[in-house]
Amino acid sequence: MAIIVVQTEINATVEKIWEIISDIDNEPKFWKGTKEVKIISTEGDIIKREITIAFRDQKCLQEIQLNPKKTIKAKFTKGILDGTKIITLIPKSHSVIIETSWDIKLSGRMNMFTGIIKNHIKSGTEQALNSIKKEIEN
Repeated sequence: MAIIVVQTEINATVEKIWEIISDIDNEPKFWKGTKEVKIISTEGDIIKREITIAFRDQKCLQEIQLNPKKTIKAKFTKGILDGTKIITLIPKSHSVIIETSWDIKLSGRMNMFTGIIKNHIKSGTEQALNSIKKEIEN
């Protein structure tokens, strides 16, 4: 598994940041590795969706769990990716740290390439958090 943790500090309230990041239909605007999202169903606090990722236009299934103003947990349930992506909001006195942690691997025979994509995922995550920060602070 590839463990990746990226943080950035945003000068805004938890509420303002949550408003942006919890709009999961808008994910491709910030996360360039996600090309398209399609909600399949919502059962309680679990959202099942299909995403198309930039890596060879692969489709993956995810279960998303929103814990309002705290975390967004995305579990990959089918497709080329296996594992989780968790976005956590950590309030400070006048700002919020937004942290994204991945525990991910490529599934099946592609598993041998997990190390190669680790830097790509880290770079994409840094870009996404910076885009979110720019959207909120400007």
